[in-house]
Amino acid sequence: MAADRGFSAQTLAVLAALAAEPTAWRHGYDLARQTALKSGTLYPILVRLADRGLLDACWEDIQPAGRPRRHLYRLSSEGLAQAEAELARPTATTSRATTPCATTPSATTPRATTPSATTPRATT
Repeated sequence: MAADRGFSAQTLAVLAALAAEPTAWRHGYDLARQTALKSGTLYPILVRLADRGLLDACWEDIQPAGRPRRHLYRLSSEGLAQAEAELARPTATTSRATTPCATTPSATTPRATTPSATTPRATT
């Protein structure tokens, strides 16, 4: 199950977007704009989350003029609880971003520099 493995960064982005307004029905295009995910990434995530019972999904009630009905999504009560738990957990990405880079070779080893055009050169 997802709770055992954790969620991908893309899935966490979708969960965060949905958790920001947990009672609001959201359509895929709106979520795609907010998360910057392409449809080939976003819609499989939405389907997986719905299959796992973490999302409620339905079609718009009425057919708007000029476009097809949209599929709408929102977090289920279980989905909201799991999203809040996952989003509260520190992730490897978060801990790396907040840890000083002193352990990486590039931070401890000075880089070789070449004289630039703006560096004055000594004349002999």
